[in-house]
Amino acid sequence: MSAWVLPDHIADVLPSEARHIEELRRELLDTARAYGYELVMPPLLEHLESLLTGTGEALDLQTFKLVDQLSGRMMGLRADTTPQVARIDAHLLNRQGVARLCYCGPVLHTRPDRPHATREPLQFGAEIYGHAGLEADLEILHLALDCLRATQVRGLTVDMGDARIVRALLADVALAPGRLGPLHAALAAKDASELALLSQDFPKTAREGLLALVTLYGDASVLNEAEKVLPANPAIRQALAQLKRLAAEVGDGRVSFDLADLRGYAYYSGARFAIYAQGASDALVRGGRYDEVGAVFGRNRPAVGFSLVDIKQVVGVVGPRPLRAAIRAPWGDAADLRAAIAELRRQGETVVCVLPGHESEIEEFHCDRVLQQAAGQWTVQVI
Repeated sequence: MSAWVLPDHIADVLPSEARHIEELRRELLDTARAYGYELVMPPLLEHLESLLTGTGEALDLQTFKLVDQLSGRMMGLRADTTPQVARIDAHLLNRQGVARLCYCGPVLHTRPDRPHATREPLQFGAEIYGHAGLEADLEILHLALDCLRATQVRGLTVDMGDARIVRALLADVALAPGRLGPLHAALAAKDASELALLSQDFPKTAREGLLALVTLYGDASVLNEAEKVLPANPAIRQALAQLKRLAAEVGDGRVSFDLADLRGYAYYSGARFAIYAQGASDALVRGGRYDEVGAVFGRNRPAVGFSLVDIKQVVGVVGPRPLRAAIRAPWGDAADLRAAIAELRRQGETVVCVLPGHESEIEEFHCDRVLQQAAGQWTVQVI
């Protein structure tokens, strides 16, 4: 095998795509900053027990592992950033009030998490710690939608559910270890026969409620139907009421509901959402409330947030952007030429100096102006 062949599902990013990714990254971070979110930069590498503690255990199979040659301890390359941000909030910031944090960086997966996906996604996310009210959920949903709109993603659909519904139905059920995973899988797959088999020894109310969830997906009428067929449990009623409130805030996007879908939401404790876009084969954003995320780090603070799964994926959805306008300049040693070029760059212009013999090469920038000397002065002229 050639030395330059990369591993499967790992790829270089070439100039035009890299420029587009960087523009999207800046737009996302600027949008989060406008909401008051502070940027944190967790390390790519951590001790394995920290990465996989508590809610991180579900990431075990997705995590690359290696031995630290300094300490001899096992280390891992992060497969998700949320547990790291929870650790930062719990141990480093240690604030008593609200903390708004955002992040953007690569994560590594041992296997692609969907067809044609990279194993090195560039993940962006934002989280609020310290507020248990619905106001934080609403803010996170607004921010997620505004972030996608800032990147010019079109045709948004927000799919919603709530982890409290299934939890409430199972509250009085004694489940043996290992039975919850298959139960969640049957719910997500809408497999009524498998679900009936798995719940055959459950109390009648729980069993009927779980079987009803299989049919509770679709438009806003789903919530009205859920109020009729699900038990009149306070937690279920609160969840349905909050889903209605969240759905009312989506604005110009479509809203759908799937009260049985728990895939990809292993540590969510309340309302959750996934945002899809025209042209995307899977959700671009997943988010919701996960109040227990910091418990393993000693601070069980309320938490709600979202992550944009892969900025690289967004590039394929929004399409190419126009090349950045630039100024073409001759290459030379003259002090006045160098001073003119430096001044233009200080003003924020991109100035591309044409090296001798390469005047006709294809450029990654759109040079719509040229720096020319006239009457002893260097001036910019429109091409």
